[in-house]
Amino acid sequence: MLKRRTFLKRAAVGAVGLSYSTSLFPNIIVRKPKDQVNVALMGLGYYSTDLLAPALQLTKHCKLAGIITGTPSKAEKWQAKHAIPDKNIYDYDNFDDIANNPDIDVVYVVLPPFLHKEFTIRAANAGKHVWCEKPMAMTEYECQQMIDACKKNKRQLTIGYRMQHEPNTQEIIKYAREKTFGNVKFVTASAGFRAGWKNWTDHWKMEQSKGGGAMYDMGVYSLNAARYATGEEPIAVVAQELTDEPDRFVKADETTLFQLEFPSGALANCMTSLGMSINTLEVTAEKGWYRLQPFQSYNNIKGMNSKGEAIHFKIENQQAKQMDDDALAILNNTDVLVPGEEGLRDIRVVEAIQKSAREDRRITI
Repeated sequence: MLKRRTFLKRAAVGAVGLSYSTSLFPNIIVRKPKDQVNVALMGLGYYSTDLLAPALQLTKHCKLAGIITGTPSKAEKWQAKHAIPDKNIYDYDNFDDIANNPDIDVVYVVLPPFLHKEFTIRAANAGKHVWCEKPMAMTEYECQQMIDACKKNKRQLTIGYRMQHEPNTQEIIKYAREKTFGNVKFVTASAGFRAGWKNWTDHWKMEQSKGGGAMYDMGVYSLNAARYATGEEPIAVVAQELTDEPDRFVKADETTLFQLEFPSGALANCMTSLGMSINTLEVTAEKGWYRLQPFQSYNNIKGMNSKGEAIHFKIENQQAKQMDDDALAILNNTDVLVPGEEGLRDIRVVEAIQKSAREDRRITI
């Protein structure tokens, strides 16, 4: 047994050790595990301004910490509104300096799709995780370059498919996975809106070469829905492009129709448009049916199934849910829900759809 004096001496030394940070060394900082990621938004257009920035205020695990913009006047407004420090504001020329900024964890790329590859790779090379809006890129090859850059730098890459984070959509995905209504036989998916603004003639969304047009902008909703509703990858496609306004839609598709064939024999009839408002997902299976209408709006996603059950899980904010899910994947070092490979699989099919429409023939994938 220890003598009383020896025990008291050892106990005193232990007590001193426990109090290092508050007594002998008051300047030592004991770092707590991070419970949030600091996000810099790149591109301050409508989606960042009206949807992502407000959603970041509702997240539990994210903080709007920085911005990247080519417009100084926007930077001033955002800095005043969101209290962003000077050191966290970048333009597209000095963006690579973000590598020296430990206050930024994630760069959310919200640019026209033809710029996604360049800035995703630059962000990854700067040591930042990347959240990239859909469509992921212009080609399958570009998608692969983005994936490779993030893997090389050991950074996470996730694509902004908010619907896959949305609970009603997750119910549809579960139906396919668990075969709740048997094997899926037929899917109808339509996504579009009326691009009626007069100044849209010069907008990048009216140029397919920049990632505009119906198929790139809205078609990935229909395509992705057909894929997650079946749980399969398409093996062939037939597509055609239509327009009611050839004077406006000179450089991009106004409406694209495409039919997908899947390995199981399931078929999908899909439509996307910048000339009309359409927003429906319907699935026919062996033992019933189910649908969501709307299926890709920013709120109030709802539907029902052939059992008479409503599909209507409420969610406060889709973008906040998406960003919190992706932030937790970073904080916990777990797999992201929608990795770059998912975006690549869509773009592979988009290229086949465009080729089918251009050559007026069935294309195998």
